[in-house]
Amino acid sequence: MEAKGIAVTQKAVEDLDPVKKPIKRNKYAFACAILASMTSILLGYDVGVMSGAVIYIKRDLKISDVQIEILMGIINLYSLVGSCLAGRTSDWLGRRYTIVLAGAIFFTGALLMGFSPNYPFLMFSRFVAGIGIGYALMIAPVYAAEVAPASSRGFLTSFPEVFINGGILLGYISNYAFSKLPLHLGWRLMLGIGSIPSVILAVGVLAMPESPRWLIIRGRIADARNVLNRTSDSPEEAQLRLAEIKAAAGIPESCDDDDVHVTKKRDGGGVWKELFLYPTPAVRHILIAALGIHFFQQASGIDAVVLYGPTIFQKAGIDSDTEKLLATVAVGFTKTVFILVATFLLDRVGRRPLLLTSSGGMIISLFTLATSLTIDDRSNKKQMWAVGLSIASALSYVAVFSIGAGPIAWVYSSEIFPLRLRAQGSAMGVVVNRVTSGVISMSFLSLSKGITIGGAFFLFAALATIGWIFFYTMLPETQGKTLEEMEGSFGHFWAKSKHNDSDQIQLAN
Repeated sequence: MEAKGIAVTQKAVEDLDPVKKPIKRNKYAFACAILASMTSILLGYDVGVMSGAVIYIKRDLKISDVQIEILMGIINLYSLVGSCLAGRTSDWLGRRYTIVLAGAIFFTGALLMGFSPNYPFLMFSRFVAGIGIGYALMIAPVYAAEVAPASSRGFLTSFPEVFINGGILLGYISNYAFSKLPLHLGWRLMLGIGSIPSVILAVGVLAMPESPRWLIIRGRIADARNVLNRTSDSPEEAQLRLAEIKAAAGIPESCDDDDVHVTKKRDGGGVWKELFLYPTPAVRHILIAALGIHFFQQASGIDAVVLYGPTIFQKAGIDSDTEKLLATVAVGFTKTVFILVATFLLDRVGRRPLLLTSSGGMIISLFTLATSLTIDDRSNKKQMWAVGLSIASALSYVAVFSIGAGPIAWVYSSEIFPLRLRAQGSAMGVVVNRVTSGVISMSFLSLSKGITIGGAFFLFAALATIGWIFFYTMLPETQGKTLEEMEGSFGHFWAKSKHNDSDQIQLAN
């Protein structure tokens, strides 16, 4: 009789299982994820446009290579201010209005950059823009993960990375389009025109609902139920998601009131202690996984290729400004195409297989790029085959990065934290991501001079190899799990695929 009861229970759970593939994707959740993810265009455009604009900024303002490095990379450190504030702000204002705030701050920064008369003013303008970028980087994947049904969460949560890549491509195109203008005008238009996406974002966000998880934390059960009914694949899934979020927020499942008083509203207090001082084994594992995936995503040198593309192609043997900018457009186009491919694979293949395959491809591409640049550097005359190999290696590197490591870092870190820790935990992932990116981008030119540009990429290849080992051992599969189920997959410091989750549970017991 007991076995029969268990079988009936399992059947009931399967009937409510949101992992089953819907006939078609939820269009409303799709639209919400697109609007939220548009904030990521801000970072992408800034990264892309600076790679080319800096050629003309250096000539116009007559600044040194060290000042160029600082100008390129400092926005990553500035963005830490926004990232650190975003967790508490999003718990206070809500996810939606935090997105509006991010767009408004970046709009101001982009305009100031466009009117910068000198280097100090340009640095101040990048400080303002950096705060907006920090907000955007943290809030976009969190909102997308909280709105998306489990069946398409990887697809929808990867949108911020799609828009980052789209922004990079737009920045590269802007460089090429304005490169023929007078020196004092061209780079200022390249930077100032970046304010346009912020205006579009501010209008579009009015059509977005608030995150159902934030609404429940605030006791607004009826509003959350309405959002879940519109963003879930079925009424049964909406009911299941509502019950799980209520349980995570400490609201009794039997409570069906439209508005309830949540005694402990979570504004970030106590979260830091639970993350860093007194974590459970599962939370400790989650934190290490989230921070580690962000560190190795950037430590492999992606921003060196994206930001310093013209410099790399010059070292490879391309001398014309126009040809260097066109080569960077090819990099941006390749990144954008392959990130679109990745969005359709995340929920079909899974996070772990894509990440490991992507990291393996990055290692091969980086070693090849390092070898070809070393040959170019040591040759007395231009070796056309080495030039071609350098370009091909750079394109293959950004392609395999975009199909796995690029989007999965944001998808994975935004979905693995428990509800009570999600905003602050995701913010910490952004902090690690931006600090690592800042260190790479602020030291690449000096590193290239110290150990040669080929040596720099050999170093990135070695770090990518360590990253592959970390991913293999520390990151379990999360595909198809609801956000509230995620914590049970962690706490075992040897990652397994989703097919072995039952083995992990038995070991834990």
